[in-house]
Amino acid sequence: MSDVETILSDKGADRVIAYFNDALMSGELKIGDKLKSERDLSRELDVGRPLLREVIRSLSMLGMLDVRHGSGTYVRQANLSTIADFFTFCLAQQQDMLDDVMEARIGIECQAIRLACTRANEVDLARIGQWFASLTETLDDPDAGGRADFMFHRSIVAASHSSSLITLYGALSELLQRSHVQRRKTVYHERSVVGDLVEAHREVFLSIVAKDPEVADRRLREHFAIGDELRRRSLIDTYRKGAKTA
Repeated sequence: MSDVETILSDKGADRVIAYFNDALMSGELKIGDKLKSERDLSRELDVGRPLLREVIRSLSMLGMLDVRHGSGTYVRQANLSTIADFFTFCLAQQQDMLDDVMEARIGIECQAIRLACTRANEVDLARIGQWFASLTETLDDPDAGGRADFMFHRSIVAASHSSSLITLYGALSELLQRSHVQRRKTVYHERSVVGDLVEAHREVFLSIVAKDPEVADRRLREHFAIGDELRRRSLIDTYRKGAKTA
């Protein structure tokens, strides 16, 4: 367990975290606001000043607070990349982590694409189209192709204009991008498979342009089914190769 996790698992720390959550949700605290003094806050929350200081330091490390020596501590706009790193660190310790992440991804993207069908503007469509073009141009480059694939899907989520979905997807971004690259490295030499993936992405894109949520949802789920089949075949091939070398 990391130092940050150890600190944040303390019951006294729970009260401090709950205070910040409640204050932000109620509007009592806003981005840019200065916190009460360490003495007043520790008395109000009934926690020791050393513990309060460590929790604040931990939240600062996560990009949620800005400690300015000689000035005070301020609420800051959370740095999503920092939170994503912490989220990735936590998930990476779990077994079958990628399967779990993929299930979350499907839930996020299927809702996002429905919203994108009604909310996407010309800039959004151009961005999705740009990454689709990049995806088709990098079929022989697993790293660049995997990133283009990831960015295509991320652009769909961005086109939903849902802050919650975008934030959740961003927290998974490191794991998702790795999974895209890994899959490309597994299948890029199988031209028929790659062709199916390209066509699936094309159908997903066209359904958004057509502003048809039902078709878009169906096309996206069909695309995910192709990915599931690829992972299944890859697993079978891996075991077969292992059996031959045994």
